[in-house]
Amino acid sequence: MTPMVKTQVYLGPDELEALHRVAARSERSVAELIREAIRRVWLPPTVQGPVGLWDGQPAHTSVDHDSIYDRP
Repeated sequence: MTPMVKTQVYLGPDELEALHRVAARSERSVAELIREAIRRVWLPPTVQGPVGLWDGQPAHTSVDHDSIYDRP
């Protein structure tokens, strides 16, 4: 089991109510939902699979793929 540190989080009534609804519906704890949100938003994704093809952000998106030919 991963060691954890207890902390306090101050939430507004609407936020807390929403968390409790999702927790009840998904049969998970509020703490588990908060940990998952932190992992999804602020922690870098873990590499899954046998090979990581590249590291970091892509230089271009598929929308601007022709832009590499714009400069001589």
